[in-house]
Parts: sequence; structure tokens; C-alpha cells
Amino acid sequence: MPADSPSLPPPPPDPAKPTPTDFHIGDEFGTAKRNLPPIGIVVIGIAAVALVVGIIAFHQRAQPQGAGAVDLVSSAEVPGQHTLLVAITFTLHNTAEKSLWIRSLKAQLTAADGHTYEDEAASAVDLDRYYQLFPALKESTEPPLPPESKLLAGASQKATIVVSFPLTKEAFDQRKSLAVTIQPYDQPLPIVLK
Repeated sequence: MPADSPSLPPPPPDPAKPTPTDFHIGDEFGTAKRNLPPIGIVVIGIAAVALVVGIIAFHQRAQPQGAGAVDLVSSAEVPGQHTLLVAITFTLHNTAEKSLWIRSLKAQLTAADGHTYEDEAASAVDLDRYYQLFPALKESTEPPLPPESKLLAGASQKATIVVSFPLTKEAFDQRKSLAVTIQPYDQPLPIVLK
């Protein structure tokens, strides 16, 4: 046979027989490995969203609508009742851009032994009667600040409240702290004056 003889072409494939392919049945295309981005990108995205939510929450948090301080405290012991009446004069500043409507006024005293006492402010109508019976309370007082009072935006007001505590004058003079808490109507946080 000569060396130049043409070779015969391969026989055509049989249409009834499928052609062999490189198919791995173990590969699934519906898995997270195939459909999700790399884990690093997902973590960076979650961290960025958490940071934005944290910044918004920090700037939108509730803040007291006012500030101020306790200016003067005078007290008088009720004879034979182991009770002390206390007149607290304070200054309240409305630091918000809207009016402040006062819902309630309370005073909280922490005694030297750590025990805490709390009392609501006496009615503004009764203050003159208290001042007549106990002249020591009237010392440097201001007009009362009753509940339902309105303090305009940016305004300041000096006021006096009278509260009572089941203490002697000696125990009151050794107190750790005394604070006035003013709860506005439309605010979640009270204003605490110390």
C-alpha cells in the first residue's frame, strides 16, 4: 500500500446513541456558592447598614426639653409629726423650640443612709397657708409653678415647690442629694434639676 493513500473519514455518529459529555451530577447550581456574592462583600454591606442605622438612632434619641438648677432649699419641721416640709426654689430653662407643658413636679431625696424618698409638689393654692404656718419656708421663695403651666420656647422661669419628707431636720441636713423632676406632657424624658 502506498504511503499517500487517503484515509477514510470516521463513520458518522449514530443518532440513536448520545454523545459522551463531561457532566458531574454532584454540581448543583441552586446553592449559595453559585448564587450569592462572596462572604466578604456581604459582611461589609451589613456593617455599612448597621453603621447608618446607628448614626440615625443616635441623632434621633430622646433628649430632655429643658435644663436648670436648684437655687435654694429651706425646710421646716412639723412639730410632733416626724415630718419635714421643704421649699425648693429652682430655675427652669426651656431649651427646645416649642412650648413646654408641665405635667407633674416631684422631688426626690436620697438620705445619708441611702434610702430614697419621693413626694409630689403641694398644690400651688396651699403654699400661702404653709408660708403662714412655717415662715422659714417663705425665705427667698418665688411664685409657684403648678402643673398645667406653659413655658414658652427659650424662656426661663424661677419657681418654688413645697414637698414633705418623713425625716427630721438633722437627717435632712445630712442628705446625699435632692433633685426636682419635672415631667412634660409630650416628652418621654423628664427634666431633672439637681
